[in-house]
Amino acid sequence: MIPPFRIDVPDPAIETAVIVEVPHAGIHVDAASLAHMIAPARAIGRDADLFVDLLFEGAAQSGASVLAANISRYVVDLNRGPLEYDGLSVDRGGPQNLPRGLIWRIGTEGDPILAKRLTQAELDRRLDYLYRPYHAALSELIDQKRRKFGAAIVLCAHSMPSQGRRGHVDVGVGRADVVPGTRGRTSAAAPVIDAVDEVAQSLDFSVKHDDPYKGGFSTGHYGRPKEGVHAIQIELARRLYMDEDALHTVAPGFERTKALCQALVARLGQVNLEKLSNPLLSES
Repeated sequence: MIPPFRIDVPDPAIETAVIVEVPHAGIHVDAASLAHMIAPARAIGRDADLFVDLLFEGAAQSGASVLAANISRYVVDLNRGPLEYDGLSVDRGGPQNLPRGLIWRIGTEGDPILAKRLTQAELDRRLDYLYRPYHAALSELIDQKRRKFGAAIVLCAHSMPSQGRRGHVDVGVGRADVVPGTRGRTSAAAPVIDAVDEVAQSLDFSVKHDDPYKGGFSTGHYGRPKEGVHAIQIELARRLYMDEDALHTVAPGFERTKALCQALVARLGQVNLEKLSNPLLSES
């Protein structure tokens, strides 16, 4: 049986304050969720952040802890708030229109996902199966880092279509290679954000902040710089490392992008924590 997520722990001798969180690379759908689903298999792959877990698979060797989901976001979206669902997705859901909220009912290419609205019991089952354990694990990793280092740096690792698709605000528009999302530079301190820019630009990757993604639930929820938790969402354009139609990796782009990801993890682990806005360090 496939576990809902995995945690890779670094050797304590090389451990850093960095956590790499990969919520959307998984494509597995458990049987109970599959019974409610009519989405085509291709849509599951198209709406996943395919291969991002592989791009960051060496992060533990650079001292980072890694949390990666194995389950499709079509089961439950880990980068949405626990109440971000509407009445067309779940019985007694909210009045807002959220076709791609906590529970996706329409894929980004317009494919219907659900055969019918989920019951509250089915929603709770999915939350207990994946969402709550995943975020409990992430919270515990953050607490462990803060206890050990006085701060935690959460790298929320994602990928994006290379140009805006239907359902996005930038339909047909080409995107930068790397999009750091920090909600207007509020979810992380400047040294963390600047480190990402430094690495990407040194390796000749184009960068554009917060456009079209400013950072989702995890970035906003966990990114509390004044409390010593710095979160930054990284979106990688898929053209860099994969064929977006055939859904497979391409060389040498995959190796080049993986080198970027490893360099990001290593550089973030070298950030001078004493320069971050961190009450824990100032009290020690």
